[in-house]
Amino acid sequence: MAGTMQAVLMATAGDPAVLQGVERPVPSPGPGEVLVRVAAAGVNFMDMGVRRGQFWTEIPMPRVPGVEGAGRVVAVGPDVQDFAPGQRVAWAYVPGSYADHVVAPAAALVPVPDGIDDEAAASVMMQGLTASHFATEFYPVQPGDVALVHAAAGGVGLLLTQIIKLRGGRVIGRVSSAGKADIARAAGADHVIVDADGQFAAEAVRLSGGEGVNVVYDGSGPATFQGSLDALKVAGTLCWYGPILGGPGPLDIMSLPRSIKIGYAVFADHVRTPERLRSHAAQLFQWMLDGQLRPTIGRRYRLADAARAHADMESRATTGKLLLVPGLAG
Repeated sequence: MAGTMQAVLMATAGDPAVLQGVERPVPSPGPGEVLVRVAAAGVNFMDMGVRRGQFWTEIPMPRVPGVEGAGRVVAVGPDVQDFAPGQRVAWAYVPGSYADHVVAPAAALVPVPDGIDDEAAASVMMQGLTASHFATEFYPVQPGDVALVHAAAGGVGLLLTQIIKLRGGRVIGRVSSAGKADIARAAGADHVIVDADGQFAAEAVRLSGGEGVNVVYDGSGPATFQGSLDALKVAGTLCWYGPILGGPGPLDIMSLPRSIKIGYAVFADHVRTPERLRSHAAQLFQWMLDGQLRPTIGRRYRLADAARAHADMESRATTGKLLLVPGLAG
């Protein structure tokens, strides 16, 4: 397809300054592929890992980061039957999404229903499917369960809190600063612990009624690992996620207390086939249409300001979902 597009390119791994806005030719879709005009692209922690050189080592430089977004189909390649030009779609994992056009495998796309705008759709794909996996499949929350949610004012934490609540659970949210507490409460957290130093376990046990929580959702890295174990009740579950901050190191399984269970949750397992991707995405969209799930957009940035978006996310001062919005006025 003729014409040019705007994209964010990295020629080397490094700090946010390696992200540079460029102009490139608009690609054409091949067999089984769809060309989409991007209306909004999600900014995720995994994008930080790509930028630093932790992930995508098999993809040569220069490369366009980003994996998540929503937009409208421009053209379809041969053998594509599920989508047509003009249709609105969203995706959780299509490399190269920091651009105003992207070529996506048709199998990676989901249709977006009327009533959900592009920014809302982009906001719930990766983080919403992640939260869905955690609370409906990895540890299916039951009515009355008490969950401790780390980073409760972040993109995953806010969606996870809402899904736990709609399944009948109670939420103790942990946030790193007092300014984030009201945001966590607005999402439905029953209690909020303000803690930046990993001193949260005793308070979580107290708030749970003294027995400990049924499940901890912890993507905060090694600094919180021991506290998360200490917060669990007998036979409780620790849902560990987020590869960017690293793991807790070797574990002696026979030293684990209170018959607890530990697992590493990966959102890709939730959407391992196109059918599962579309089914779980449709559930998220239905919750949104029913008013049970409300994404929180923390900040919007121009494509040219992708470096600033990364720096803001790494500062841990942001809340909600960060989006790159092609065409956003500067």
